[in-house]
Amino acid sequence: NQLLITNIWLKLEWNDVNLRWNSTEYGGVKDLRIPPHRIWKPDVLMYNSADEGFDGTYPTNVVVRNGGSCLYVPPGIFKSTCKIDITWFPFDDQHCEMKFGSWTYDGNQLNLELKSESGGDLSDFITNGEWYLLGMPGKKNVMNYACCPEPYIDVTFTIQIRRRTLYYFFNLIVPCVLISSMALLGFTLPPDSGEKLTLGVTILLSLTVFLNLVAESMPTTSDAVPLIGTYFNCIMFMVASSVVLTVVVLNYHHRTADIHEMPPWIKSVFLQWLPWILGMGRPGKKITRKTILMSN
Repeated sequence: NQLLITNIWLKLEWNDVNLRWNSTEYGGVKDLRIPPHRIWKPDVLMYNSADEGFDGTYPTNVVVRNGGSCLYVPPGIFKSTCKIDITWFPFDDQHCEMKFGSWTYDGNQLNLELKSESGGDLSDFITNGEWYLLGMPGKKNVMNYACCPEPYIDVTFTIQIRRRTLYYFFNLIVPCVLISSMALLGFTLPPDSGEKLTLGVTILLSLTVFLNLVAESMPTTSDAVPLIGTYFNCIMFMVASSVVLTVVVLNYHHRTADIHEMPPWIKSVFLQWLPWILGMGRPGKKITRKTILMSN
């Protein structure tokens, strides 16, 4: 469905001058845990969210220190839109963006800054069996929208992932290559063999099953055609053409003079014109254009 589901911990830090106190006057208390609805916090949301509730974070407590610094680390499962490019499937790389920004505060009221120039912190990343995580760079953007004259600031993280190909290599590519190579065996069978037609039809059905497996593994999009799908279609077209030609060959092979009479145009082409063009003739008889016209 071209959706990216990620389990991420957001880390928001800001200073609130109204939340400062002298720790010596309050028994040495230097930090407090306060519910987020009791104090002000930035309304940072993911712009390209595809979640029904839009905000997928869990409201944890805000850690407030006596100097006024506030730390808010809400964990959440984010569902974001991601346009998939399946051209090189299953050897494809995908780039999915997660765009965070304030929903009501413009850039003059709330300034967003990246914690690190390298982007997201991947130290606690849990590996996935289907994708490699190549990186998660971040970028600060200043946007101007048609609705408002003030600039709006957002932070966009680009999740760069690469598909693991081992599963598809052994379950799709290798069987397809073996089945495709078996199609060549059909040309080694004698023309009067009925198994020649059976082999071609069996290979065609097998390729159809593998093509359905490829279609189920990809999103339903018409933006691009995967190369592996093009390969399957080309192989199926060649095998289908081989089956049709096999039927034609068997049809002509089992014809006899008692049942089928050779049409006059075939006699003229194969027994007169082609021998004359190729310089062939019956022993003791010379074929010329004059004799061909006289016989016609």
